[in-house]
Amino acid sequence: MNLRIKELFNRWRVRIGWIAAIAVIYFARPTWISLGEGVLISLVGLSVRAWASGHLRKEKELAVSGPYRYSRNPLYLGNLIIGIGIVVGAHSWWVLGLFLVYFGAFYPLIIRRERDRMRQLFPEQYEEYKKKVPSFFPSLKKRRFPSGARFNWSLYKKNKEYRALLGALVFWLILAAKILLLGT
Repeated sequence: MNLRIKELFNRWRVRIGWIAAIAVIYFARPTWISLGEGVLISLVGLSVRAWASGHLRKEKELAVSGPYRYSRNPLYLGNLIIGIGIVVGAHSWWVLGLFLVYFGAFYPLIIRRERDRMRQLFPEQYEEYKKKVPSFFPSLKKRRFPSGARFNWSLYKKNKEYRALLGALVFWLILAAKILLLGT
């Protein structure tokens, strides 16, 4: 894929995400049980994202502490888990299809862009890190890196991770309202 198409794809990712979110709400056929299960799964994904964001000093240093010891892309792994929670909560094959297409189309590109950016910013450190830590699905083997950084709430706030929590809350409230109003 050439650079121009990649940039176009990246620019449209958020816009298409909003369209997909509206489609998910439309196609969702939640029950109280599916909603509860979906919320619980999404909370796991939100926790992974929160943990990662509390270790992330964007473009200032390579994140190698917290969940970054197990996966080079824990924020995106958190998104996958949140997405699975949405699929479960929505209780719809259409939503599963939308999720698979969206995640499959955009996240491999996003992960490659992130990898290339980290190689550019931290060339030697990233190559060593890449050898030890898997790209996406975590390895439970704990790795030690020079950075002994601990979770930092100010990084969580600075990285505006609370927006993911608020977005999830709004989404789940809309699905709950759909159950109440339409009796799905």
